[in-house]
Amino acid sequence: MSQNQANEKVLVLDFGAQYAQLIARRVRDLHVYSEIVPCDISADEIRAMEPSALILSGGPASVYADDAPSVDPAIFDLGLPILGFCYGHQITAVTLGGEVGHSEVGEYGPATIERDRESALFNATPLEQTVWMSHRDAVSAVPEGFVVTASTSVCPVAAMENAERRIFTTQFHPEVKHTEYGQQLLKNFLFNICGLEGTWTMDNLVETMTADFRAQVGEDRVILALSGGVDSSVVAALGARAIGRQMTCVFINHGLLRKNEPEQVEEVFTKQFDVDFIHVHAEERYAKLLDGVTDPEQKRRIIGTQFWNEFFAVAKDLETDGRPVKYLAQGTIYPDIIESGARKTGGKTATIKSHHNLIPFPEGVHFDLIEPLDHFFKDEVRELGLALGLPEHIVYRQPFPGPGLAIRIIGAVSPEKLEILKNADAIVREELDEYNARLFEQTGERNSEHSCWQYFCVLPDIKSVGVMGDERTYARPVILRAVESSDAMTADWARLPYEVLARISGRIVAEVPGINRVAYDITSKPPATIEWE
Repeated sequence: MSQNQANEKVLVLDFGAQYAQLIARRVRDLHVYSEIVPCDISADEIRAMEPSALILSGGPASVYADDAPSVDPAIFDLGLPILGFCYGHQITAVTLGGEVGHSEVGEYGPATIERDRESALFNATPLEQTVWMSHRDAVSAVPEGFVVTASTSVCPVAAMENAERRIFTTQFHPEVKHTEYGQQLLKNFLFNICGLEGTWTMDNLVETMTADFRAQVGEDRVILALSGGVDSSVVAALGARAIGRQMTCVFINHGLLRKNEPEQVEEVFTKQFDVDFIHVHAEERYAKLLDGVTDPEQKRRIIGTQFWNEFFAVAKDLETDGRPVKYLAQGTIYPDIIESGARKTGGKTATIKSHHNLIPFPEGVHFDLIEPLDHFFKDEVRELGLALGLPEHIVYRQPFPGPGLAIRIIGAVSPEKLEILKNADAIVREELDEYNARLFEQTGERNSEHSCWQYFCVLPDIKSVGVMGDERTYARPVILRAVESSDAMTADWARLPYEVLARISGRIVAEVPGINRVAYDITSKPPATIEWE
């Protein structure tokens, strides 16, 4: 992203927290532009970026570990307002001469803090309030010039500050919704302490991202990895706005899409967008590569690697005057990076599962990547899509993984299993599209309390006994997955009405040959992921 989104800008120093981006998002929710930078950024580099304030994120390490992330001490002498959470609270303490100790009792989850004194950070919040903790280490002695502003029964320094230097830190996490006054604390910091006005909007971002896209590309050609989903569609709209027909949209049909989806994607992008569109029929190549493959990571890597090969082949065909297509644009979003462990901000997270668009290039293939959405959550991508003028039926389209139904079929992929899953999934989408539409009519909200954010079927690699028409069957079950979420980082299973579940189950068993049982997945993320593989 550009380093000059607006006159007001907050830098979030990332110490490896899996939810560092959540901090940036909460700040942007308050109409102040925020950007994540590595925790080891120098004070001189920060000064050159001209931020209005700094926020130090949490992190999984102990401040005394040999490989613990550190911070340039000079950042505390820049005269900028600073807010630190969790690890950011502790690293501030030890860097400025305080002490951090290892507690006998940790705090994980909700905790009650009591304010020790008046504080600008806690303005307009009660003396006692619920916050979200996740720590065992804790500040045991505050640095010179600091005072304790809040504590819990097991954490004597739940918050501290040096108001004169405008440095405020908390052991708890104001950025998570479980901290009941967390957003108020951020408001107090940004507007009362930093004196910001909150004038940044998504429209500002569209203008800046368009200019950045154009500047990065120059006169070169770009191909866009188009899936038809909201992420790649937003990049398509942004690219079309920035460089027009310098960009070619390439849709790789791997045969693993939902029922009738390839036809729908082609219709949308040939009739509604003024872009060059290429539909690559790669169904047979993918079927051969995936034949007999059961391991989900291997599936993802095969699919991702072949995507690069397919795009590179198209790029070679588009070469003119010996000039190769230099850039490939794709709709990578922040949760993809988190789950793949492919952080771009200096921290490290575990690889939960590989994402097809983050698989390394195979030998002989190379593009310079354009990933304008790599710091955005799904709900922010939707907002950006609306600001770019995309129609709502594209912006609010169901999320769908790049590897497609291959990762919703447990075990080896076969034509028979694909046909079963496509037909079952079509019923689920038809029924829950209608259910969501009814809720939208009643509430006027896209994400009302009981609406579904994502829903689909999974086909497990088992069979079970049933009885149909007074005869024994030995057929496959399908598993229904429906979740409520806003950003794909966390999700809760949807509490669907029994009559909706009964209708879905009855239709699938009656209309899809080879299915005799329907189960409902009632696991949240975490501990599960939204997709099964």
